[in-house]
Amino acid sequence: SAAAVLVSERFLDEHDLAGQAVQIVGQAMTTDFASTFDSSARNVIGYDMNVQAARQVYDQSGLGPQDFQVIELHDCFSANELLLYEALGLCGEGEAPTLIDAGDTTYGGRWVVNPSGGLISKGHPLGATGLAQCTELTWQLRGTADQRQVDNVTAALQHNIGLGGASVVTAYQRAASNSPLPASRRKLARSGLFQCDFVSARQ
Repeated sequence: SAAAVLVSERFLDEHDLAGQAVQIVGQAMTTDFASTFDSSARNVIGYDMNVQAARQVYDQSGLGPQDFQVIELHDCFSANELLLYEALGLCGEGEAPTLIDAGDTTYGGRWVVNPSGGLISKGHPLGATGLAQCTELTWQLRGTADQRQVDNVTAALQHNIGLGGASVVTAYQRAASNSPLPASRRKLARSGLFQCDFVSARQ
C-alpha cells in the first residue's frame, strides 16, 4: 500500500517539514468529449480531453510547458507518449518525432520525460500508476531521486489517463522554503519503488 500525505502550511511549520515541501499548484480532470466518438483515432484515445486538462492546469498555475524540467506522463503504449507530447503542448501537432530526434525529452534536453522509466518499464500496474508518478516527481523536487535526479528541478508535471475515460494533469512546484535536502537529512530506505521517509510517531 502507499499514500500521498497532504498537509497544511501550519503543519509544515509546526513539525519542521518545510524543507521537504512540495506544492500542488494546479490540477484538472477532464472526461470524454463528444469528439471521443468521432472518426479520429487520436480522439478515441483521449487526445482532446488531454489537451483541455493541460490548458486548465497551465491557466491555474500560471506555468507553461517551458516552465517544467521533469514530466511523468501516461505511456501505456509507446505511440501514446508521442501523442501526449503534442497534447501537453511540448510541441505542435505532428512534431513529436522531431522533439525526440533533437534529444529534448531526455537528460540534457528541454525536459526529462519519465525519469522513472515510465509505465511500461514498471509493467503498467494500473492502480499504482498515479501514485508512482507523484512519488517520482516529489523525489525530483526534493532532490532525492538518486541516479535519476534531474538538475535544478523547480517545477514538475504529471499526466495520467484512464481510457473510457478521464485525464488528470497536475502541476507541482518546490515550495519557496524548500531547497534540495542536504545529504545529512536524506534518511531514506529504498527498495525498488518503495520508500520509507523519516516521520516520527509524534508527527
